[in-house]
Amino acid sequence: MREFVIMTDSCCDLPYNMVKELGLQVQPLSFLMDDKEYFNYPDNRDISPKEFYDKLREGKLGTTSAVSVGSFAEAMTALALQGKDILCLAFSSALSTTYQSACIAANDVMKACPGCRIEVLDTLAASMGQGMLVWLAARKKEQGATLDETLAYVQQMRHRLCTWVTVNDLHHLKRGGRVSATAAVVGTMLQMKPIIELSDEGKLEVRSKVRGRAVSMQTLLDKMEEYHFDPATEVFISHGDCLDEAQKLADMIRKKYKVKVHYINHVGPVIGNHTGPGVLALFFLAKA
Repeated sequence: MREFVIMTDSCCDLPYNMVKELGLQVQPLSFLMDDKEYFNYPDNRDISPKEFYDKLREGKLGTTSAVSVGSFAEAMTALALQGKDILCLAFSSALSTTYQSACIAANDVMKACPGCRIEVLDTLAASMGQGMLVWLAARKKEQGATLDETLAYVQQMRHRLCTWVTVNDLHHLKRGGRVSATAAVVGTMLQMKPIIELSDEGKLEVRSKVRGRAVSMQTLLDKMEEYHFDPATEVFISHGDCLDEAQKLADMIRKKYKVKVHYINHVGPVIGNHTGPGVLALFFLAKA
């Protein structure tokens, strides 16, 4: 059986120590801010989460870019020349062209390196929801699963993945076209907080609005019951430089479900550019 490597992109928002531990190949997306290009590496070598979110608080806004075909092709070719196959789990195609770039690169590399196999899967997920699927795939691989078995497993799990998000500043959603300018101004005055779901098609959809941060956090928790959270599985949380609130949400989950919240990490700059400081995102698996 040929060895295979799990590849993904930096919108998975997995912490660097996990990337190293699991032997993942992570291709960075990038963004332009203050006329400077930054790459979103898992080790935050170009810019720290704190520095990025502070820039957003100052009113600065970046322009984001997907992983290029060339970047994927270079990384895939290096692995193919080592005799390794690749399972690439990509950021939702509804939010980025990264998946399409990976598909084009995979086809080019397989033509150039006969015998190499590269499978690219659209996770239909983002941030640590995508990261959870990557983590589950890596665990499956560690248990001895083949590339085919791991791919089939992730295809199954992505339809059980639930992603619920709340943001603290409506003006960032306004810039991304998610709410109107009037709604952003009025909503901010009334302390309205949108409750957003990542749909089955991998799109961010505002499902409701509630008043106040505490209520929005409680609403995220309530979604776990509404969507039949499987307490035998894991919970991931990501945040936009609001660790205290992420930990508070984790405590609320532990108290209600007696489960471990496995990982808490920052929302990376590519997604955070559109959601702003104070974003909270909850990821869990519904019962099969």
